[in-house]
Amino acid sequence: MNNKKLFRSTTNRMVCGVCGGLGDFFGIDATVIRILYVVISLITSAGLLGLILYFILAVIIPEDDGIVIAYTSVYGHTKMAVQQLADKFRSKGCPNVVVYDLARDDMSQALSDAFRYSKLVLATTTYNASIYPFMNDFITRLVEHNFQNRTVGLIENGTWAPLAAKVMKEMLSKCKKINWLNTNVKIMSAVNEENRKQMEAMADELCQEYIAKSDDLANKSDMTALFRIGYGLYVVTSNDGKKDNGLIVNTVTQLTDNPYRVAVNINKANYSHHVIQQTGIMNVNCLSTEAPFSVFEQFGFQSGRSTDKFAGQKVNHSDNGLVFLDKYINAFMSLKVENYVDLGTHGMFICSVTEARVMSDQDTMTYTYYQKHVKPQPQTEGKKGWVCKVCGYIYEGDELPEDIICPLCKHGAVDFEPIEG
Repeated sequence: MNNKKLFRSTTNRMVCGVCGGLGDFFGIDATVIRILYVVISLITSAGLLGLILYFILAVIIPEDDGIVIAYTSVYGHTKMAVQQLADKFRSKGCPNVVVYDLARDDMSQALSDAFRYSKLVLATTTYNASIYPFMNDFITRLVEHNFQNRTVGLIENGTWAPLAAKVMKEMLSKCKKINWLNTNVKIMSAVNEENRKQMEAMADELCQEYIAKSDDLANKSDMTALFRIGYGLYVVTSNDGKKDNGLIVNTVTQLTDNPYRVAVNINKANYSHHVIQQTGIMNVNCLSTEAPFSVFEQFGFQSGRSTDKFAGQKVNHSDNGLVFLDKYINAFMSLKVENYVDLGTHGMFICSVTEARVMSDQDTMTYTYYQKHVKPQPQTEGKKGWVCKVCGYIYEGDELPEDIICPLCKHGAVDFEPIEG
């Protein structure tokens, strides 16, 4: 996967650096891109359209990686917060940090840099149930010039009922592809300890990639990196001789295609692990994006040792005699275990494929899709503690026990994260 970001070139440019930036991104000589642009424009008589497209790209594509902070401050408290935040950005490796006092600095230069850099923080005070006039003017000009494709964070200040963040966000709602930070800073007149924590969180969010690239600052033991691996989600079905069983797994991998071999990893604590070791067969049901949360509750949040997970369900059977799901899958495979690898907490079953059917053209459910679109969002407001990233279970307490097991999905401490205040 190409992890490079697209920027306009500052060194290889004839006009705005668009062709140079495209050349750097795709690994193509920018001169070739320029020649193709001219030839296509002449052949298709689309010169004017091509010129318009060029300048649209010049607006959309940032020129450099960095952060602009544009602010207004009445009594100096917002200015103080901005200075502290800028220092945090620099300490976390941001290559360019540019700060503008919109009431005193050159507005046109601030606008130019807002389009030049990839990230923007707006900080202002609530003023007559709106925002300070200089900030209002600045955002109005951004919208007029089609500001888009940027990451934006907000800082608001007000004595008792700050409205600035809401107003700024509404004004920028006309702009396309704005990535809003999860963290906003809400100052009630003067900066306090809670605001410093908010600014630290904002700096961590905006500077995540800079921190990760730094040998000195990076967390080199951040095992949440494993969640970036592209996982599908599957229901593995088996039968213990008395009843059908199923569980959710996310580690199914094709190993070879001649012959077809598939590896399935299952936690030894799961009843299905014991059953498959005894029987040597299983079905892997590929969940589609149509699968509701109830499927995960049915197969992931209860044990087949004590529960008949298929009670009252319509079932289908493959040639090996095992169940495959009646709905919410786009394919299933029947597997026969050939080898077993003991991985400590888990067992890897290396299997041959004895049967395979495609049920629909629906996309396969991924772990990322499940997290964003299927799993209910936990109700953490007013609570202090930890939340399970898999099922949303909330553990209330100052410290998370190292040996905690989620009572719903049975995942351990590594899958909990602190509730943000």
